[in-house]
Amino acid sequence: MNSPIQSALISVFYKDGLDEIVKALHQKNVTLYSTGGTRKFIEDLGIPCVAVEDITGYPSILGGRVKTLHPKVFGGILARRELAQDMEEIAQYEIPLYDLVMVDLYPFAETVAAGGTEEDIIEKIDIGGVSLIRAGAKNHAHTTIIAHKNEYSSFLKAFQAGDGSLSLVQRKSFAGRAFAVTAEYDGMIADWFAGNKTYTLRYGENPHQKGYFLGNLDSI
Repeated sequence: MNSPIQSALISVFYKDGLDEIVKALHQKNVTLYSTGGTRKFIEDLGIPCVAVEDITGYPSILGGRVKTLHPKVFGGILARRELAQDMEEIAQYEIPLYDLVMVDLYPFAETVAAGGTEEDIIEKIDIGGVSLIRAGAKNHAHTTIIAHKNEYSSFLKAFQAGDGSLSLVQRKSFAGRAFAVTAEYDGMIADWFAGNKTYTLRYGENPHQKGYFLGNLDSI
């Protein structure tokens, strides 16, 4: 079943290539929701965007550690639209539904590779992003999840070919790749805590390359 994308939650660290996606969504009158720097990026393109804090009633707190961890965000991602009770609660609590979630993760591996301090590395352990990705992937029956910038091109082609809609097969495919992203990310974090010296990255500088981190993790 094809599902039209009418609303999108976008919060990304890497913004290269995001402008094409945002413009394509805007052309289809998709309502955009975002946070912080991503919202500024979108608005600088001259495209309206709803601040997530206007939905939740809470600003970003704890130095940015808590931005999207709120029922009015996750409820709109996880709602089972075929279930009357879910939709009654969505209406009761005035929660917007999100048809598309575009989120990437803080650059943990890159911070390790650059010789960041332990404090810097800990701050690059993403919490909200991983949760958003898993929520979007879990509810792929209704939500499209894009979890890495290397998926932008595939998504844009599918979105345009489907005239603003994606099929369940496409959503499930993106969901599977999203779970792979979070699994790899958690694996790298576990490796770092275990003191492992080498781990393989799914992506190198280009999508077709494998990446590796080689270094003395005890020295940072």
